[in-house]
Amino acid sequence: MTTVRRLCLLALALSPLAASAVPVTLQLRGPAGQPLASAAVAVEVKGRTGKTTTAKAEMGQRDRQFTPQLLVVQTGTSVNFPNFDTVRHHVYSFSPIKVIDIKLYSGTPAEPVVFDKPGVATLGCNIHDRMSAHIVVVDTPTFGRTDDKGQVAFDLPAGEHIVKAWHGAQKSPNLQSVKLDVPAGGGTVALTLTE
Repeated sequence: MTTVRRLCLLALALSPLAASAVPVTLQLRGPAGQPLASAAVAVEVKGRTGKTTTAKAEMGQRDRQFTPQLLVVQTGTSVNFPNFDTVRHHVYSFSPIKVIDIKLYSGTPAEPVVFDKPGVATLGCNIHDRMSAHIVVVDTPTFGRTDDKGQVAFDLPAGEHIVKAWHGAQKSPNLQSVKLDVPAGGGTVALTLTE
């Protein structure tokens, strides 16, 4: 039997193990132990990182607010900025990952904005100062946003992974990295952020 054939058979034999995932609920907590609601959470699973070229998302404006207030997308996602209000908006961001300047408009701009670098983009409106939101861009297709209890659920393979997280009360615009050990049976895992 050739070496290539042996490797192919080994890969076939191990593929069900690599593909099996267990349900895991991550509980994100702040430095004082409080649950972090509306936090962006991304899990970097070995072999599942990278950019997308097909994903699409939407950051709308409704009732003179961005909706949602926090949008989490994979690197390479095209984001549309539809204006559902009867007034015009001027969407901008001076964030290092993406500078945006969509001049006064109503409806939906013709071209979406592609977010091609990971990190956090803070959005505002030049006309309505109280409008603000964040787009968190991550290099993995495994991401979500925590609920009111600071929880988000994933199906993950058992083993060691990296969680990258960010929440609006942070002073830094950088995602924090935390090691995640997923038990073979899944379950709830609490993670604490430092700021």
